[in-house]
Parts: sequence; structure tokens; C-alpha cells
Amino acid sequence: MFNLSDGVRKAMILAPTAVLPTGMRVATRRKMLGNLEVSIAERSQLIIIAHPKSGNTWLKVMLTRLYANREGVSDKQFAQYNVLADRNPNIPKFAATNGWYSYEGTVGKYLTADAPDDRLKQKPVVLLARNPADIAVSWYFQFTRRQSAHKQELINHFIEHPVDRNNIEMWDFVRNSDIGLPFLIEFLNTWEQRLAGLQKSMVLHYEDLRAKPAEVLKKITTLMGDSFTDQEIQAAVDFGSFDNLRKLESEGFFRQGGLTLRDPKDPESFKVRKAKVGGFRDYFTPEQVAEIEQLMQERLSPTLGYTAGERIQTDSAAV
Repeated sequence: MFNLSDGVRKAMILAPTAVLPTGMRVATRRKMLGNLEVSIAERSQLIIIAHPKSGNTWLKVMLTRLYANREGVSDKQFAQYNVLADRNPNIPKFAATNGWYSYEGTVGKYLTADAPDDRLKQKPVVLLARNPADIAVSWYFQFTRRQSAHKQELINHFIEHPVDRNNIEMWDFVRNSDIGLPFLIEFLNTWEQRLAGLQKSMVLHYEDLRAKPAEVLKKITTLMGDSFTDQEIQAAVDFGSFDNLRKLESEGFFRQGGLTLRDPKDPESFKVRKAKVGGFRDYFTPEQVAEIEQLMQERLSPTLGYTAGERIQTDSAAV
């Protein structure tokens, strides 16, 4: 019996449903893709809760590299990093999901205090938080220049007011209550509360992953019950550096997964873009920045550490 990769399973859902009427296509895909996401989470050794553009792909690459190096995986093999766990039982599978909207909300139902069963509640879970203003800007570029058509459709049928990615300005996107900063604040607040009810969980920050990646990787592997030497962790950190991942993406090194090259002529379409800490300020007027910061001050949970200034200083780039 063939051991199909999750990517192939996903393709086998998308292809035959493409001819269905819109409403039926969306409903069918949401159900089938949601069940696939739950299956992936069940087979994973770590669940990463993160909104897109919070560094989840970056974190998955470094974690996978950490275990792959121990297994002697070559660079050529690592080009398909997202399927290595299916081929080698000693390399853990990492499930990254927003756990909230579109089909990924199915996973979130099993990570709450009143979940229908314990299939996921016993697993190690991390919330990878990031300054929501930085997410919003990076999410704008992802949504308008990189997002696949089927994900666009599923998201637009989830939110109250669909977004035309070909006809929306960044400021309007950031202020959009369905998908922009107001929603991102609610997303982070809710998941911070949910994690408190899980047995093996922790909140991590993109900004800390930027500043001290080795320390964060060690925390995660400890949560998973594994241990690595400082040298092993540093090797994974070096591979996951901005300069190296940007170079590999621009060369088309990654053949599958979130780092596949889309448009080499458009730097803003890269997965490894700018994404510097506090970089949202580069795109807005002082008045707009003040409005963003006021909204965060009023609504964002202070225990996340973004309203008091701890993690919002401008910094250099990452994924």
C-alpha cells in the first residue's frame, strides 16, 4: 500500500472538487481539508499555532533541520523538508496551523477545554505570537501576491466581507475587521487563553526567535522531551538564518512546502521577505502608526508583551 504524502492527499482533494459549484466546492473542501489537518496534527509530535506570517515556516525549517542533521540527511534530500518525517520515523512531524478560520479551524476544536475528545490535548503545543501590526503588513503581501487561489476562496467564504486581493490598499487591509489588525488581535488573545487549558503548552514570540533562536529551539525540544547539544542547535540556527534562507529561496532550492519560489522578479512575493521587527512603521504615516498602536494598547492582551514596548523595537529581517 502506498504511503501518500500529505501534499498528495491535499491535491487529491483539490483536483476533483474544482469542477463543483462554488458553494458546494467550498463546503466540501472545508470539510475534507479540515479532516486532513486533524490527521496531520494527530500524527505530529508538535503542534504550532500561528497566524500566517508569524514565522511558523521558519520555525519548522529550523526544527526539521535540527533532527535531519542528526539523521545525516543531505542538502538534496532536505530540499523536500516538509515530507522528511513521512520517510524517516526519527524525524518528527510538525503541524503548523492557525487553528481558527477556514478549514484549519477544525484542528482548533480539539485544542479547547471542551474538546470532544483528547486526541490532540495531550500533545505539545506552542503558540508562536508576533506583533500583530507586523503580521498584518506581511500578511497583506502574502494575501495579495502569494496566496493560492483555493486558500483565497476558502478565506473569503469564511469572513463576512470578502477581500479582492487585486483591489485593496495596505491601509484598508490592515484596518479590515475580518482579516486585518482587529482580527489578529482577537486571534492572539483567544489562543493565549486557550493554551492555558492545555497540559503541555507554551507561548513563544517571533521576536525572541529572532533575538535568541538557539534558546527558543532548546525550549521547544525540551517540551517535546528531546535534547540536543549547543553545537547541533547552532547548526540548525545557521541554516535558518535570513541570509541563507533568502538565498536558497531565490535559487529555487526548496521543491515543496512554504518556501517554494513564486516570482523571482518580485521581492515582496518572497516567503523570506523583510519582516523586520517593528517593520510595520516603514509603510505608514506617523498618524497611522499612532492609530495602530492605540488599537493594540486598547485591545491586545498585555501579557503577550507587545503593548508595553518589550518586543516592538525595530530590528533587522527574518522570515
